Amino acid sequence: MNGEIINALALSLALTLICEAGFYFISGKRDKKDLLLVILVNLLTNPAVVLVYWLAVLYTNLNPGVVKIPLELFAVLTEGYYYKKYGSGFKRPFLFSAAANAFSFGIGALIQL
Repeated sequence: MNGEIINALALSLALTLICEAGFYFISGKRDKKDLLLVILVNLLTNPAVVLVYWLAVLYTNLNPGVVKIPLELFAVLTEGYYYKKYGSGFKRPFLFSAAANAFSFGIGALIQL
């Protein structure tokens, strides 16, 4: 079970970094410092969100869908905060965060199919 969680954490982080960096470029952004910020905030939020999700699903009777909603909201708000505070090219940092997370979440859902 521990190996499963570690593999899930590593795979989720790798896919998230690829997807959100890709979204950064798709959205027309090119600043290297802001790209580094995208990577750093995802290094901060993704492992925490995925770990809490797995622990909640494994050790509670909560519906996995219900667990995802507040965790994704946490990620969007945290990332948006950092984009606003430290980014230079994010005119609407919380909207960018929400869109990047939706893109990444959607790609992940497609992969799981």
